[in-house]
Amino acid sequence: MADQIKILVSTMTGTAELVAEEIADALSAKGEIAEILLMDDLDANILNNGSAYIICTSTYGQGDIPDNGQAFIDHLSLASPDLSGVKYGVFALGDLTYNQTFCNAGNLFDEAFNKYGAVRIGEIMRHDASSGELPEDQAGEWAEEWLELLKAA
Repeated sequence: MADQIKILVSTMTGTAELVAEEIADALSAKGEIAEILLMDDLDANILNNGSAYIICTSTYGQGDIPDNGQAFIDHLSLASPDLSGVKYGVFALGDLTYNQTFCNAGNLFDEAFNKYGAVRIGEIMRHDASSGELPEDQAGEWAEEWLELLKAA
């Protein structure tokens, strides 16, 4: 298993960052080291084989990736890295009232990581803002389940 789990955050309003903090707290409570990194200044060089990542992203506009994550995913496409040794999970935020683009940023990150050989652990967590449940309330439980799947992988 990875020495450290990096939580990569793509957000417009900061909600995904709050979720990332809950995920990090849940992982830390299980004895794991988790580092939160906003995607603002990141590029594909942050991704190392043998490491584990959680992409925590909101969706905005017409199913778009938040501004601070778009440059990251663009660089990933240009770099075309071999991510065959990378394991990752996705916690996507969206609103089901926008059914056609619901959690689309999470889907786009998943497709990009998968394209370059990374292995997703578990299913994409898709939080629905219209459900009335706060995403940070679901984050800890999801993170614990994801960690167990990561350990078993």
